[in-house]
Amino acid sequence: MSSWSKDELEKIAKVDDLHIAPFREDGVTYGTPTWVWSVVVDDALYVRAYNGSTSRWYKAAMQQKRGRITAAKITTDFTFEPVDGSINDRIDEAYRTKYKTSPYLPPMVSKRTRSATVKIVPSRA
Repeated sequence: MSSWSKDELEKIAKVDDLHIAPFREDGVTYGTPTWVWSVVVDDALYVRAYNGSTSRWYKAAMQQKRGRITAAKITTDFTFEPVDGSINDRIDEAYRTKYKTSPYLPPMVSKRTRSATVKIVPSRA
């Protein structure tokens, strides 16, 4: 398993421009990039689907398990790891801290979006 460099995580944590593109059904073509909120917890990158498990990108991510992200002028291929359990409480806190002034925060820490939490792990040779 690969991991993020400290520099990459610091850059991504500071910005609000992460775009995620899971592979399409063919497993080769990237889907349309979708802007999502991201947070860093314990040297790992997490995202959530605003519309929960019915989100188009989330469904593709769970089916294909791979894709590409672009954030902070970093573009990398990655794998998805579904997230469950108590780490979600810490992810909620990270969302509350990073996006505290946004009116969209309450839905991002709701049960619906918690069920669509994904860990982004870079794919490196």
